[in-house]
Amino acid sequence: MTLEPLLSASPIIQIHAYAAIAAFILGACVLFRRKGDALHKAMGRFWVALMAVVAVSSLFIWEIRTFGLFSPIHILSLVTLYGLYKGVGHARARRIALHRRTMQALYLGALGIAGIFTLAPGRIMHRVVFGVDAGFPLNPFVLAAGIALALLAGWLVVRARRLPEA
Repeated sequence: MTLEPLLSASPIIQIHAYAAIAAFILGACVLFRRKGDALHKAMGRFWVALMAVVAVSSLFIWEIRTFGLFSPIHILSLVTLYGLYKGVGHARARRIALHRRTMQALYLGALGIAGIFTLAPGRIMHRVVFGVDAGFPLNPFVLAAGIALALLAGWLVVRARRLPEA
């Protein structure tokens, strides 16, 4: 493990990566501690801000260009911003079950799934975690974990839609 690839990356990639790492750690704390108190709300607000930084900063990372400057991962950024908006709206409207499911889906989808795929060979985080790039296109573990997290996030989204609005 070496931080050199991340430290030598562009400032926008560094901002994106550090915010994502902080959001991943803080999000775990928020998800696994008692809910509804002042600390939960404060940590949740900070997590939402970190996630907004992650999503917005990703819109300025153009290493994989599929559609002009953009790639399919940029769709996830827009979905994340919309999910943050909806999740905060659910909390403010006291639709706590919908708030919980939305935030869980964001954590798993926007951080978990996207995070797993950053470990693919050729990516900066792969070099940070594993040192050098392997000669194969996609680590089978990375692929399996990404698919598993995608299925779990999809299941949470479907469950959230089945819950009553009030």
